[in-house]
Amino acid sequence: MSNDQNDQSLNRRRVLQGLGTVPLMGVAGLSYGAAPATSAVNTTKLAVTDTEVIVGQLHSATGTMAISETGSIQAEQLAIDQINAMGGVLGRKIKVIKEDGASDWPTFAEKSKKLLVNDKVACVFGCWTSASRKAVLPIFEKENGLLYYPTFYEGLEQSKNVIYTGQEATQQIIWGLDWGAKEKKAKKFFLVGSDYIWPRTSMKIARKHIENFQKGSVVGEEYYPLGNTNFNSLINKIKLAKPDCIFAAVVGGSNVAFYKQLKAAGITGAKQFLLTLSVTEDEMLGVGGENFAGFYSSMKYFQSLPNENNKKFVEAFKKAYGPKSVIGDVTQAGYLGPWLWKAAVEKAGSFDVDKVVAASPGIELKTAPEGYVKVHANHHLYSKARIAQGMPDGTFKVVAESTDLIEPNPFPKGYQ
Repeated sequence: MSNDQNDQSLNRRRVLQGLGTVPLMGVAGLSYGAAPATSAVNTTKLAVTDTEVIVGQLHSATGTMAISETGSIQAEQLAIDQINAMGGVLGRKIKVIKEDGASDWPTFAEKSKKLLVNDKVACVFGCWTSASRKAVLPIFEKENGLLYYPTFYEGLEQSKNVIYTGQEATQQIIWGLDWGAKEKKAKKFFLVGSDYIWPRTSMKIARKHIENFQKGSVVGEEYYPLGNTNFNSLINKIKLAKPDCIFAAVVGGSNVAFYKQLKAAGITGAKQFLLTLSVTEDEMLGVGGENFAGFYSSMKYFQSLPNENNKKFVEAFKKAYGPKSVIGDVTQAGYLGPWLWKAAVEKAGSFDVDKVVAASPGIELKTAPEGYVKVHANHHLYSKARIAQGMPDGTFKVVAESTDLIEPNPFPKGYQ
């Protein structure tokens, strides 16, 4: 273990010992009286006792997606630690069973079945890629489990068994493209992504929006395997196509090679407009600010947001995981999951999945780091859209945000 890891581990132990002083995300209107009887709050044989409730966590702690998912693991744990410090959920402390999907979709499916069937967890916080979510979805629906999914994604899905705490396409892809067309006068787009369901479906939506609604053109579209590190042929195609905008959905560790090779080829933020759906502060650690500077990301959250909720969250996160730790969009959305689940359980007065699901629409968190969120009846969140520019020091500067919360619409007309 490195010195940095030792320091982070020590910092985390210290913050857990003193969590009473850490700003906590409260949910208005909830009471913390005596714990109700287990027989009353658990009628479906979940892993709930008089003193404890067990939940699952299922992310890629290893493999190419670990660069993106580690932050979610940390943020979900921070929220759980904070909830436990204030008494838990219905008087019960939360215990976590952690499973590693290892950036492999069949492994995600296998681990989700273990958590739901063997461990009988009350809910699961997990997945990152749409491929992993699609792999586990049939299992959650068959076993009637509850998944809190934190990643921005392509939409075109709605499940009783999933609460989607990230953005869907209308809140990220379409809003971002409209900003690029208006503010950067972009009309010619080159689409590039990793080769799996989220990038391909996102780019299908993007192409339809560019061609049918913006009356622009797509001058190139390329996909590369997860973990790919050679983008030289792509860069040559981009140079020949001369797009107004490179619209990117490259994920995981491939981002490191992609942006370093762009810079080496002379494609920089000073010369080329690039808008990505998949570089947050988490990826920036590997990419390096010097390689991304001047490019733009479309997200709902950036660590630099100046509101008081976020300042408290960033302070607590850095106390837990070290002063050099960073917080990206999906990390923040991961942090929302345990709080939304707690609020729904307390509202329902039960851990039973059907009752928690029924109680979820209308749940709001006024103290969310992104500012404010509310659960829609379609299980997605009302949230704002934002664009930020990468800085040489690896931070983001927010340059645009939607005036109002955008109502989630996972099935927009004209895009399917």
